[in-house]
Amino acid sequence: MIEVQGITKSFGTTLALDEVSFGIDKGEILGFLGPNGAGKSTTMKIITTFLAPDSGTVKVDGIDVLEQPLAVRGRIGYLPENVPLYPDMNVQEYLTFVGRARGLDSVHLKQRLDWCVEACGLVTEFKKPIGDLSKGYKQRTGLAQALIHDPDILILDEPTSGLDPLQIMGIRDLIKSLAGHKTIIFSTHILQEVSPVTDRVVIINEGGIIADGHLDDLARDAMGDQRVILGVRGAPGNVEEGLRGLPGVNSVKVLDAPGLDSNRGSRLEVRGPFDGDLVGAISGLCRERGWEVTELREAMFSLEDTFIELTRRSLGANHSRARGVA
Repeated sequence: MIEVQGITKSFGTTLALDEVSFGIDKGEILGFLGPNGAGKSTTMKIITTFLAPDSGTVKVDGIDVLEQPLAVRGRIGYLPENVPLYPDMNVQEYLTFVGRARGLDSVHLKQRLDWCVEACGLVTEFKKPIGDLSKGYKQRTGLAQALIHDPDILILDEPTSGLDPLQIMGIRDLIKSLAGHKTIIFSTHILQEVSPVTDRVVIINEGGIIADGHLDDLARDAMGDQRVILGVRGAPGNVEEGLRGLPGVNSVKVLDAPGLDSNRGSRLEVRGPFDGDLVGAISGLCRERGWEVTELREAMFSLEDTFIELTRRSLGANHSRARGVA
């Protein structure tokens, strides 16, 4: 549905994008992650034809964004980082104006207005001047204009910016409800926004793609080990020694020692390769030693862990290239 191939973009002497490539299939939701200034907004502006790349190609539904920009715009709903609103219009006037500019006839415009106002939570604000709205309601109005013409593709740049927790949950639910019906790219630098909506992410840093895949796969690649949490009653030293002797165990870390309260037991983190049955091996050792197990579970690395590790690696690689290190 969207194919980005080797796009590069510079602003003066600043290289904003460096050979960026990724794709997204029809009906897929893609989280586009990166720190502020990483290149997310520049990439989205190129996909939506607001900027032209210095090199590389972008195709939307098979259409080249440089060759047929109007055809591309007709297929896309775009919520930019800074929403282009007219503060003197009320919400109804603004959305009506956008719908007519998008070519909707009166019947379809009425249907889409009703749907967008309900879906974006604008019922109570429908007649209010946009200039009088809170930041959160302005953001919702911007989302409604992106949806007014029922596009096949949504490009959402920081869609939950300025929203309170309940509003954020509403936008998440709306995005999830569109899964399978629309192709969606949404960018954010707030990692907690991603996992409730999609498990596939592209991570960009310093203008280059540093990761592309499903969250669990990226965690495995980034962190290298699986992590198991063990709660057990027994002498901490003996537990550590026994765990370190298991085949495939790379490290053992005491998270919580009992101190003087021997009834509380110990909690430990055990790491080993993903291709081994670490939980099974630990369970067998506990039975063999007669330890009382209070907790035994695999603990997946968080998106934050993965993001930090991948970003750290990319910064190290970039610094090495800058110094001419192979």
